[in-house]
Amino acid sequence: MMDKYEKYKQAGLGSRVGFGKRPAIIVVDLNKGCTYKDSPLITLMDLDSVVENTRELIDVARVKKVPIIYVTMGPFRPDGSDTGMLGIKIPGIRFFSEGSKWCDIDERLEVREEDFVVWKKRQSAFFGTDLVMLLHRLQVDTLIVTGCVTSGCFRATVLDACSYDFRTIVPQECVGDRTDDIHEANLFDMNSKNADVIPVEDVVSFIKNMEPMT
Repeated sequence: MMDKYEKYKQAGLGSRVGFGKRPAIIVVDLNKGCTYKDSPLITLMDLDSVVENTRELIDVARVKKVPIIYVTMGPFRPDGSDTGMLGIKIPGIRFFSEGSKWCDIDERLEVREEDFVVWKKRQSAFFGTDLVMLLHRLQVDTLIVTGCVTSGCFRATVLDACSYDFRTIVPQECVGDRTDDIHEANLFDMNSKNADVIPVEDVVSFIKNMEPMT
């Protein structure tokens, strides 16, 4: 019996997009609401390694002046009236309200003055935000997407990045979800249709060997 890999290969899926010349790193929802162990929103999810790997990638990228763009959920009205259908499906997102610490980016990533922070109220980092305008102004052609969760906001962002014709790279050790099977299935599918899912060491190697951005 033909396995799924052969089926996808025979269907002509999974070609490589590769890196362009001007990358940016997008960090999706590595906020305290998703990464802190005491968060009221997240259960049975450990993203410590994702945060650590993303921080290491960011440190390498800073040397070459690669833009770092953090994307976080909220802020929503305290009554949740602006959460829409997403708030019905995922009531917990109401905790990302104005002034809540859960919206803040995990301090282990060390947001700096030169970085960018984009706020979103839906799953994709592109929906209802100025992200596309920012990327065009920075003349970015490649998005290195990290964060969580693989099957939710992360995937929505990757799909939209592909739709906007950015070369999209996913460092597989810099992404996480609640369960391994859902995580792996979504990485496999994105790698087949929307992005290059590759080891973070390959992304680090590319950045180290590129010319500094100006």
